[in-house]
Amino acid sequence: MASGTWKGVTLVAAVTVTVLASTGVWNPFPQLWEWVNTSGPVAPGTRWQQRLTGTPQSVSVIGESVVVEYRTSVEAYNLTTAVKMWDSDADWATVAGQGDDAVVVTGRLLTKGYQVLDPRTGTVKRADTEASAVWAYQNGIVDMHCAASSDCRLTAWDPRAGSQLWSVGTGGIGFVLHANNPDLPDSRRLGSGDVDDDAAGPAMMPGLLGIPDDGKVRVIDTATGRLVQTATPGPDQRVAVTGGRVLTITGTAKDGTCYYGVVATSPPGNRTVWKRDGLNLRTAESDCKQDRDPAGGYDVVLGVDPYGRQELINASDGRNLWYGDKTAEVLAVDDRYAVIRTGDSLRGWSFSRGKAVWRQNGRAKAGAMITSYAVIVVSSGRVTALNPANGAVRADVRTDAKVFTAAPNGLILVSGRDMAYLPYS
Repeated sequence: MASGTWKGVTLVAAVTVTVLASTGVWNPFPQLWEWVNTSGPVAPGTRWQQRLTGTPQSVSVIGESVVVEYRTSVEAYNLTTAVKMWDSDADWATVAGQGDDAVVVTGRLLTKGYQVLDPRTGTVKRADTEASAVWAYQNGIVDMHCAASSDCRLTAWDPRAGSQLWSVGTGGIGFVLHANNPDLPDSRRLGSGDVDDDAAGPAMMPGLLGIPDDGKVRVIDTATGRLVQTATPGPDQRVAVTGGRVLTITGTAKDGTCYYGVVATSPPGNRTVWKRDGLNLRTAESDCKQDRDPAGGYDVVLGVDPYGRQELINASDGRNLWYGDKTAEVLAVDDRYAVIRTGDSLRGWSFSRGKAVWRQNGRAKAGAMITSYAVIVVSSGRVTALNPANGAVRADVRTDAKVFTAAPNGLILVSGRDMAYLPYS
């Protein structure tokens, strides 16, 4: 046999053995494979480090349970010992509720229904077999059932108790909404690629929910469970429901540019609460075609004035919460704070105090995310967790790992298939 043929056979054999070993089908060299998979420390100062069974999609901390979502399963580890507690088959998982009363919601793609699991044991607390879409909040689980093309119903449930909070018919919508937390016409959260989008955990259920319906938006009052408005945007408009208001954003092409305006109304009477001409909520890329929701966090939206200066606006009443110069850029925002970059300096801005409450220098290319327990700043292989109120450093380590969640007492970091718990100092 020619030497080239032998090399080809050897290469195929090596690839076959590698695939079989990596998938767990057959491992002829268990000790060698264990050595290959041995990882270095994810970060200095971690309490524990655990090798996962796959690449995680999300990680959440509920009490003493660290819940890890994969593409086809979900499992939980003990926060103190990193011992695996339970696992379950699922194509998606999300967390609803808050604190020790939170639950895990799981389901299958292309399959109706979902299950509510106890985060401590993985046992099923409540099961649904007909819902096509589910939204998870701190104070509720909202699901959608469609019995026919013109008969859909939105229902809210208490996460822990499983009791029904309200239910409302919404007409013929819901067939384009699937799985967990499908996108709604609200605001998109600012963040960083080095921090998981769900690191802050579930948000509170907003006062108004906007449900898309074939070019229209059905507006649901979540306090009473009533349909209070059906908004129909024009061809040059986009509707976003945020801050308890219905924002109608208009982008008009004229004179080679795009002229923007925003009108905020309050259903059910559609009374105008505030309006702004020239306010760009960044719902379009380069022309007037509005193809995305306004950026912001909770009840705050990020706008740009006609002079290119960023501003943060209370969506409820239109007040300016912060107004920057042309060099300032908002990196992250929620309903309490914003992280603003100017040059290589970061500032933490408090809306309640109307001023900067902390500053960090030398972070020119940093990304940031605001959570309840820490502001996470990531740049150049460095992760820093700060107290949102005063900037006190809660953790500061050199690591290339991604921050998956900020728990009450520490961060969960993931590098490849290695997960680690970094306590706050």
